[in-house]
Amino acid sequence: MSHLDPTAPGLSGQSSTDPAGAPLQHALKPRQLIMMGLGTAIGAGLFLGSGVGIQAAGPAVLVSYLIAGALVIIVMHALGEMAAARPASGAFSVYAADAFGPVAGATVGWLWWLQVVIVVAAESVGAAGLLATLWPALPVPWLSLGFMLVFTAINLLGVRNFGEFEFWFAIVKVVAILAFIGIGIALLLDWLPDVASPGWSHFTAHGGFAPNGWAGIGAALLVVVFAFGGTEIVAIAAAESEHPGRSLARAIRTVAWRILVFYLGSLAVIIAVVPWTSEALKSPFAAVLDVARIPGAAAAITLVAVVALLSALNANLYGASRMIYSLAQRGEAPRALARLSARRVPVAAVVASVAFGFLTTALELRWPGKVLPALLNLVGSTCLMVWTITLASQWVLRRRADRAGTALPFRMAGFPQLTLAGLGILALIFALTLLSPASRTQLLSTVVLTLAIAGVCRWAQHRRATVAARGNAA
Repeated sequence: MSHLDPTAPGLSGQSSTDPAGAPLQHALKPRQLIMMGLGTAIGAGLFLGSGVGIQAAGPAVLVSYLIAGALVIIVMHALGEMAAARPASGAFSVYAADAFGPVAGATVGWLWWLQVVIVVAAESVGAAGLLATLWPALPVPWLSLGFMLVFTAINLLGVRNFGEFEFWFAIVKVVAILAFIGIGIALLLDWLPDVASPGWSHFTAHGGFAPNGWAGIGAALLVVVFAFGGTEIVAIAAAESEHPGRSLARAIRTVAWRILVFYLGSLAVIIAVVPWTSEALKSPFAAVLDVARIPGAAAAITLVAVVALLSALNANLYGASRMIYSLAQRGEAPRALARLSARRVPVAAVVASVAFGFLTTALELRWPGKVLPALLNLVGSTCLMVWTITLASQWVLRRRADRAGTALPFRMAGFPQLTLAGLGILALIFALTLLSPASRTQLLSTVVLTLAIAGVCRWAQHRRATVAARGNAA
């Protein structure tokens, strides 16, 4: 396939640079990108938050996960199609700019960046707090500061180091999930000595499979959809991989089976072993291991959850730095953030992305339980906005590419039906969110923030155009 201009609107030929041709280091191995794609879907939301969804919907939470999983599969295939054709560290921000103009691209980029830098702080505090439950003598403030320093250093040392850390983090999470599913199957088949199998009655006991009906499934959907947030970082990382198109396509193809195995497999085990009405679902994985009489179950799951949070912190810091770097490359952020070190690392972008995390963490530690929840509530629905814009961008760019007869290295199957189905699922989730008093405020706050960012971006672009016009006139 011929190499076309990577700055041309729409899906063009494969390029390994950003729109401005920045020489990022292409050091991510295919195995690292693939394992990153596998690991980003396995976070603390699965290990600690899945119990909330079970308590909302009962065993029918599996339906909620199927719907959310289908949405993620569609979004990742759409994003993979665009990223394979045009790898860029701005990913969905770049594609939104191609499809709808620079204001849309800058808006989604800044919105996502703000969310991620806030989440980085939350993950640092959360990991420190979890670790302190095992060893109370460890001071949470210093642990949190230590995590921030370590992962800032990892990101400053280069993308190869980041990729290797994420590779092994993903290995730990995958092994933990597979071991958990294996123990659960052995328990249910009565293979464990001195432990009676609970059987399969919990799928229909205590009110049936869907004790709270479709309302419960909808409530759980609002909870579980956010567990998949972060999978889009794979498309950002593709810009610094050795073979972007081929590696990303392989990573995207694993999305479907990893959701089936890791999420649905884990949830099925939990539902079968622990009644959905049980208070033990506050820590669902530990509850199953306790029934199986596995010693040190709670401590083991806590450590895995810490690894999951630190993995997310590492990935989110990387993603945030590359997003604001891409914005700077396109003139949507201060140009200084686009400077690269001798290792071809955007040091200023990394520092800018982590600085907010240090500040927010300090504020949270000064006023625990007040600062971060408010900030997270402000940007909590960002992933829904990003996924909506991603699907809309793919719809526009794919139709544009098809009309031009452009050959794409990776084509999303089922277009346009699957893209429309994804947008339909998102519309359903938005409707459910507006109907829920608990989540309505969060969504409306995110919408207001999005509009405010769009207004600032539009003003900034108008101001730059005016200055350029005056310069040309002079």
